[in-house]
Amino acid sequence: MALLEIRNLSVDFATHGGKVRAVEGVDLTVDEGEVLGIVGESGSGKSVASLAVMGLVAANGTVSADRMSFAGHDLMKLSPRQRRMITGRDAAMIFQEPMTSLNPCFTVGFQLMEGMAEHIGGSRATLKNRAIELLDQVGISDAETRLRAYPHQLSGGMNQRVMIAMAIACNPRLLIADEPTTALDVTIQRQILELLLDLQRKRGMALILITHNMGVVAETAHRVVVMYAGQVMEERPAAALFKTPRHPYTAALLEALPERSSGKKRLLAIPGMVPGLDDRPQGCLFNPRCPYVAPACLSERPPLLAEASGGVRCIKPLAAAAGSA
Repeated sequence: MALLEIRNLSVDFATHGGKVRAVEGVDLTVDEGEVLGIVGESGSGKSVASLAVMGLVAANGTVSADRMSFAGHDLMKLSPRQRRMITGRDAAMIFQEPMTSLNPCFTVGFQLMEGMAEHIGGSRATLKNRAIELLDQVGISDAETRLRAYPHQLSGGMNQRVMIAMAIACNPRLLIADEPTTALDVTIQRQILELLLDLQRKRGMALILITHNMGVVAETAHRVVVMYAGQVMEERPAAALFKTPRHPYTAALLEALPERSSGKKRLLAIPGMVPGLDDRPQGCLFNPRCPYVAPACLSERPPLLAEASGGVRCIKPLAAAAGSA
């Protein structure tokens, strides 16, 4: 049984110019202990979809879904209070920017113990000991002293470790990491990713890793979802997707990897950009940038076609030979 099951998720935002759709018809499942990678360029709807799962979409946003189930609970039918009992305890999220996610007015210790007090309870001494233990687990030395520090007194890498400690404090069954290494240098990025995967293995958590870094996903994920302009374009086991991508967008992302341009003068790039919320093209959303565009692509919005190992949203998916070229 899937830990998280989503069917036909859409997220709309009310603006001065009318309603715009940021996420459209997303289907997603995550099993216990699975590492799922969600990839795509900025503006693909990755973060908005994850915020919808956590019940954290902005006030002007509207979430709809045929089904959004977590551990047997229908999230669409829970009261706000019941939803809050799940968020932060059974399902937790690490956000992109630790310096904007942590409150600069409170110490690390206060913020770490606040969530535990709400979901677990216990005496102040118990919570403090647990907080010290968590900081030790995420690799922060002199943990007791760090509890008294404010976010601005710590480095970006340390603040991200604090965010991870906060996320795992209540032993969640699902952890969503949204671009967890943004704005960190390469050495720290590697340390943070290794820490997340080590915690995932030791705790048996399901992990959703949201990133635009295909190389990271290739090394870590069991399964990959490729998003573009709010839609899922392809979803398959990681090994199969990297070997034989079926969607032209997936193939283009892989061709843009630096390691695949070895010996070439220029790094390959996808021409154009992800369409904005209010300038979606007719037909397939990727058609203005697709090298395989056909007349039908300009008028038909293709559905996500189920395949033996996943699904692809394309009227003429790439053949195995073409995808591996």
